[in-house]
Amino acid sequence: MMGVLNHLSTLLLLSLLLPALSHVVEKFSDVKDCEKFFLEGTTPNLPGILVGGTVQDQNRYKPICQFYKDRYRFATLHDTTNRIPVFSAYTFTGKVVGRPSQSWMIEPQLEDLKKQPDMKVDNKAVTHQAVDTDYENNNKHLDRGHLFPCSHALDDAAKRSTFTLTNAVPQNEKFNRGSWKTMECRVRKYLVENCKDNNNKIKAYVVTGAVPSSSNTLNNRVNIPDLMWTAYCCYNNNLKQWVAQAHWSKNVQDTNKKH
Repeated sequence: MMGVLNHLSTLLLLSLLLPALSHVVEKFSDVKDCEKFFLEGTTPNLPGILVGGTVQDQNRYKPICQFYKDRYRFATLHDTTNRIPVFSAYTFTGKVVGRPSQSWMIEPQLEDLKKQPDMKVDNKAVTHQAVDTDYENNNKHLDRGHLFPCSHALDDAAKRSTFTLTNAVPQNEKFNRGSWKTMECRVRKYLVENCKDNNNKIKAYVVTGAVPSSSNTLNNRVNIPDLMWTAYCCYNNNLKQWVAQAHWSKNVQDTNKKH
């Protein structure tokens, strides 16, 4: 009898633990540690894509609770048709200097929900997402452009978690390394200096995304977006009020005359 009870208790424990390891989910709210990346658990409203927290076309758009090193790091809504993220959402809580040497990873569960709930390095031709070989030796001068930037991550593990291709889009290299990078640095500086919670800890909610093009692709597989956008909100402890700001730009080469 005791053996049966032990067996049942093990099954019960597993039934409680397994959903928490889920990576690709139906709703971000399915995983509490994933829901926290959005202010009050409220996701963006994107007509025809995500409304009221519900994905409109669940065969195409997949919410991912990005899981790395035993922890949820950020949230992504991924477009399996265009093979790029719609957006990535994260909580900014500070940063450390440096960029790790990290190979780019994929999300195994986009290909098969039974696979491991963790990012992994894989350059094979997969169906629903980009792989590193899509970007290699491309003649369009395109970078793997982070949505959740490595420079906004709090520690080494968080930085490494941003190197998943479900968190990247083909981005013009001069734009990615130029005005967009400058904007990311200025936003980071503002958040560090102004955004504090009730415990005087740095905290801001950030969502960064891309608007896909109609037909421009990389390697005939991966959509090259027309636009990049980012928005944040936080409690500004200097102004004693909530603030929000947004930036957007065309995904084109920077020029001296116009960013």
